[in-house]
Amino acid sequence: MTQNLIKQLDLEDFLRTFESFLARPKDLFLQGDSKIHLRYIQALESVLFTPPKSIQNLDSALALLKKFGYLKLDEIFEFVKIIRYFHYFKSLKCEGILGEWLNQIIIPEAILEISKSFLENGNLKEGIYLELDSINAGMERTKREISQVLSQILNQNKLNSYLVDRQIHLINDEECLLLKAGFHHILKGQILNRSATGFFYVLPQSIANLKDKYNELNNKKEEQLFNISREISSTFTKHFLFLNFINKEFDRLDNYQARLFFARSYDLEFLTPKTSDSSIILNEFRHPALKNPKSITLAFKEQVLMITGVNAGGKTMLLKSILSAVFLSKHLIPLPINAHKSSIGNFKHLNLILEDPQNSKNDISTFGGRMLQFSQILREKEGIIGIDEIELGTDSDEAASLFKVLLENLMQKGNKIIITTHHKRLAALMAGDSRVQLLAALFDEEREMPTFKFLSGTIGKSYAFETALRYGIPKSLINEAKILYGEDKEKLNTLIENSSRLEMKLQNEISKAEEKSAHLEQKIIHLQDKELELEKAFLKSKNELESAYAEAINAAKKAIKEQSPQNIHRQISLANKLLNEARNTNHQEPQNQQETRVFAINERIKYRNHRGIILNLNKNKALIQLEDGIKLQVSTKEIKHYGNLPTPPQTKIQIQTPQNANVVLDLHGLRADEAIEKLEEFISNSLIAGFDEVLIYHGIGTGRLSSIVRDFLKSHPKVVDFTDAPAKMGGFGAKIVKL
Repeated sequence: MTQNLIKQLDLEDFLRTFESFLARPKDLFLQGDSKIHLRYIQALESVLFTPPKSIQNLDSALALLKKFGYLKLDEIFEFVKIIRYFHYFKSLKCEGILGEWLNQIIIPEAILEISKSFLENGNLKEGIYLELDSINAGMERTKREISQVLSQILNQNKLNSYLVDRQIHLINDEECLLLKAGFHHILKGQILNRSATGFFYVLPQSIANLKDKYNELNNKKEEQLFNISREISSTFTKHFLFLNFINKEFDRLDNYQARLFFARSYDLEFLTPKTSDSSIILNEFRHPALKNPKSITLAFKEQVLMITGVNAGGKTMLLKSILSAVFLSKHLIPLPINAHKSSIGNFKHLNLILEDPQNSKNDISTFGGRMLQFSQILREKEGIIGIDEIELGTDSDEAASLFKVLLENLMQKGNKIIITTHHKRLAALMAGDSRVQLLAALFDEEREMPTFKFLSGTIGKSYAFETALRYGIPKSLINEAKILYGEDKEKLNTLIENSSRLEMKLQNEISKAEEKSAHLEQKIIHLQDKELELEKAFLKSKNELESAYAEAINAAKKAIKEQSPQNIHRQISLANKLLNEARNTNHQEPQNQQETRVFAINERIKYRNHRGIILNLNKNKALIQLEDGIKLQVSTKEIKHYGNLPTPPQTKIQIQTPQNANVVLDLHGLRADEAIEKLEEFISNSLIAGFDEVLIYHGIGTGRLSSIVRDFLKSHPKVVDFTDAPAKMGGFGAKIVKL
């Protein structure tokens, strides 16, 4: 079933490439929580290691050990390769969950010693099995003797006249000489064969004796190797449970490393299914089977997605793409997608009804086969089902009613369904259901070509006549077909499509108008508050001036009553001083008021020669956003109210490049509010400095700081894109940000 689904989704080549990263073939599915598996893969990303070499399947070897059987030396070496790889990995001193997992794997000393007995090519090391070493040494001596004797025979002068050539020939794995007739007077030997020209391939008797000696030694070696294999197999049987365990753990580690190196090699991302939400949000997904594909960005939040529209417009490929993303996510296979902006629900099963089910051998019609397929999936619950060309094989009006009932039955069982169809009748019946989401493949009428783009919320036209023309059907025949089809139906289709587009446009306009109205209402409230503040300030200034002038007048009156000239002058001076202070206070009042007035969130302000609004206030600091989108953290002393009070003549101020600007920011150990403040300042300084790419370290930890950084970067208007950094630059613990 899985292999057939992979073929239907056009994922065979993609998964074959993934499997090339495995040390040995295995099932795609990882048992357990995929989120936990992803944590191990993320931990593995920060480790510099070499992937394992190819290893054979050891299920039959383990079954033999369980029955107290003996393994061959090459089978033993396959276990040795696994033991050595785990020993190598443990030596890397991994930390975190990876280190905890590896520390739980304790290799028995006896097994470790056996692994030390082998060379890298699978042969046994010298100095461990002395009798075997002696036999090997004897075989090497015998081989040298054979070479020496052959050389001596070739150099005999009396044999020269019988030699056809001075080469050593190999016949039936035996070294021999090519001689002319009559050689037996000079050399004793066995004739192994004759050449096409009538000469004799001769094995000298002395060489034959040495070969017998060599074969005898080789038999002893085989016997010795069997004894060694039997001894090691006995030790393996005692540690059968460990070997069975380490074999499974190797498959787990192999799965992790293969997924990691596959993702690195092809710039892919991991996306784990969400158990709490069945929505499918795809952002920049590209089906692996397509060359230079258009990326898919889609939000499938309802229970049914009905894809209609132009023939050959990409409906089937869109269906395959959605199901491919679900399949790859389910099996934790990295995929070409923007994972940070995507999410996929967790489904108990995945079914695809794709091909024409007609079968002449079983006397099944197209429609009969389609009904058989439906009867098999009607039992499914809480899964995702794809149905391509749902209307195959029967009358459209009858089929529309039947399929509506079948689809509602599947929806009641919690299934999520994707359909492609040309049935306007079925689409019209389903469109009124709030659980159904409509999507139409679009057609460029000027170019008479599909656009491979989709419009949400409308029923699309099939453009059958235009498609037929594009594929070579004569225009005269198409015109006849249009006459038979009728202008009324054509006009009705056009009206349906236009009304759907107008309705969508109207909804967008209403949404924008409501947003604008809410913004204007906030501005009116804000202006009313400012008017009250100004009125209070004016009354306060008026009262202070009246009080100051009254004091000055009283001082002047006292001067008139004084008899002494000295006292008169003193009182007049006091009155002048009070008047001057009142004038100065009145002159400085607007400036003082500007400095002491309270600012409010969303208030329009002026910062240097830039205009903007206040996003947040914290004591004497304000987070502001300028009209060009740049956010800055500034002192409230540096900003002024805009539009409410008279503003002094502007002086042109050039924003200087920050002297401490840096392309790297490290947020390790910071609290959430500290991290946000640092991020605001860092991004603003980077923009002013002209940087177009920066690096932010946030670490992995609990994931809290990573989530805060990701949410901030998503919302910032000047952040073009961001991705996880390569392993050598921080991996999942860092972000490369494009500005």
